[in-house]
Amino acid sequence: MKEYFSFDQRLGIFIPELALDWDEYSKDIQEKVLFHWEKIRGSIPDRIVDLEAEINSKQEQLNDESDFPRSCQLNSEIAELASIINDLWLWYRANQEISAKIHH
Repeated sequence: MKEYFSFDQRLGIFIPELALDWDEYSKDIQEKVLFHWEKIRGSIPDRIVDLEAEINSKQEQLNDESDFPRSCQLNSEIAELASIINDLWLWYRANQEISAKIHH
């Protein structure tokens, strides 16, 4: 399946990377890609939970931080983690229709 997915370092998951239009793939390949994507998609909520834990940890550090530059750095890191979570939710939700095809 590596030829149909690439690892996104920022998101921490494999995302679809299709060289052809969907309809140009055989039904067999489509089913395999959909099945593989469903497994990846199912792991997204766990990935989000991990990122939320990182945010909570950084927020605790921020509560006790008196150094302004360090506070800015923590805020920046929290914002980036929140952005990653948002993008993960977009991947999760945007591909619900695709994942539903597995069951039909």
